[in-house]
Amino acid sequence: MLQKTNRGLLALLLMVLEWTRPGLPSPLRPICDLRVLNHFIKEGRDAEVAMKSCREGCSLSESVTVPQTRVDFDVWEKKNGLEQAQEVQSGLWLLQQAFSLLQTSVTNTALHSHIDNSIRNLLSINAVLRSLNIQEYTPPASAAGLEATWTVSSATDLLQVYVNFLRGKVRLLLLDAQACQQDVS
Repeated sequence: MLQKTNRGLLALLLMVLEWTRPGLPSPLRPICDLRVLNHFIKEGRDAEVAMKSCREGCSLSESVTVPQTRVDFDVWEKKNGLEQAQEVQSGLWLLQQAFSLLQTSVTNTALHSHIDNSIRNLLSINAVLRSLNIQEYTPPASAAGLEATWTVSSATDLLQVYVNFLRGKVRLLLLDAQACQQDVS
């Protein structure tokens, strides 16, 4: 009998506490939180510093195609969300291809963790884009047909492009994502 009374009191207490709890504003959903992107950018900078200090076994075996990182805001604003998303996704795809080549060319084992982190971060960004209901990207058969690209031949340049791409176009896309816009009443 005492056990039933205790359970009833506990249930009543929980209900009262729930009713009297002050209303807290709900935070932004984690997929819209740019602190994760900032962490990826910091890791990219760390990799760039490590690559600059590397003396041996840290070069690309061949030149790679990477996305342009320069953002012309007038042109960017005139693009619709789908066009912006496709530009970012094609850039992410190019970076994944470049990092895969870098991973096989670098023989310095100390740099492999930086390269692996960068690849994982690119995959995470793609997952975030999917969670924001941004249409899935289908990569082309080759990078030859993609617009707004250029070629780099050093690992340091690749990492610099990676960081700048995250700081620029990826950040802009995430800031403007429809799912991240708060309702203004």
